[in-house]
Amino acid sequence: MPKESFLKNRIRSVGYALRGMILLLRTEASIQIQFGIAVIMTIAGFYFQISHTEWILQLFAIGLVMGIEGVNTAIEKISDYIQPKNDPKIGFIKDISAGAVMIVSIVASIIGLIIYVPKLL
Repeated sequence: MPKESFLKNRIRSVGYALRGMILLLRTEASIQIQFGIAVIMTIAGFYFQISHTEWILQLFAIGLVMGIEGVNTAIEKISDYIQPKNDPKIGFIKDISAGAVMIVSIVASIIGLIIYVPKLL
């Protein structure tokens, strides 16, 4: 059997990633909320005509929060699959994962405040 081409392999990988992104947006309430906030912040960016640097920081913060939330969801799902019953060790792992989301969410909120508070004052 001939080996699949590099290009076909990459296209297939992108397809899997897009499917994962859609699954996250369709099934996870936390991502849906964060996506809604991202839309609001994007609209605010256009309304307040934020600078290129502010756009970069805002988009980076949005992407980081949503990406880490996706990883957190994957950790939760695999943890539940491995151990469906309540287990303190699994709970510890899930808490750490949620804590990572909290850290990037706090930093993203601070970035948002730095960008928009001066424009509101």
